[in-house]
Amino acid sequence: MTAFLIIWYAVFNLAAFLAYGIDKLKAAKNWWRIPEKWLLGLAVAGGALGAILGSDLFHHKTSRGKIYFRIVNYLSLVLHVSLLAYLFFGHPFQESLS
Repeated sequence: MTAFLIIWYAVFNLAAFLAYGIDKLKAAKNWWRIPEKWLLGLAVAGGALGAILGSDLFHHKTSRGKIYFRIVNYLSLVLHVSLLAYLFFGHPFQESLS
C-alpha cells in the first residue's frame, strides 16, 4: 500500500504542477485553457502540494479574485496530510478509546 500511495501522490502532484504551468502558458498565448475544475480536481485528488507550488512558481491563479483556488488547494493539502497521518500512525487517542 505504501508504494501505491507514493506513486499516487507523485503522479497527481506532478500533474497538478505541470497543469498550472501549461495553463499559465496558454493564458499568456490566449490559447484554449485548462478548465478550472480540472485544476482544482487535481488538487483534491492528491496533487495539492504540486498545485500550490505551481501556482506560486508560475504566479497563476493567485489574484484576489481567485482566492478560492488557494482555499481549495490548502484545504486539500490539510485533508491529505491528515489522511496519511491517520493511515500511518493511527488514531491519536486510540489507546484511550479502548
